Amino acid sequence: MIEARPARPDELAEAGRVTEAAYREFVRPGETDWEEYLAEVADAKVRASIGTVFVAVDDGRILGSATLELDGRIDDDDPPLDEDEAHIRMLGVAPEARGRGAARALMDACIEAALDRGRTRMTLHTTLRMRDAKEMYEAMGFTRQPDRVLEDGFVLLTYERRIARD
Repeated sequence: MIEARPARPDELAEAGRVTEAAYREFVRPGETDWEEYLAEVADAKVRASIGTVFVAVDDGRILGSATLELDGRIDDDDPPLDEDEAHIRMLGVAPEARGRGAARALMDACIEAALDRGRTRMTLHTTLRMRDAKEMYEAMGFTRQPDRVLEDGFVLLTYERRIARD
């Protein structure tokens, strides 16, 4: 059974390693910006100092992680969060562990934590390359919002969903 919960300090290195492995498949040869991003993805300890890093665990093994921003942003160049907003970042599941529900468990844990803090809106970004992620977000009721285009022209697809307890 997959459990999604906040990472313990001793799990952050492994959470980062697993998430970096999940993102590695999206890097094309010569894409130095993606290579730099992989280093950021791997550093779960830094993310945990700003947001909450969640891990999906099965039988003691970390299958994936996601970071939830509630009070601040990981990247200084991101716009501030609105009062009602929580933002999910860097969700990744080890390639060999996909299809077992780890990503969905991480999403659900992030949504629950956001609701516990009184947030009513969840946002996230993904890319065209991350087709499976897009499908999952859309199946969970997230809808596309205007894209965020970075200075180098890279496009982040923006998704949003209202959240509430049933």
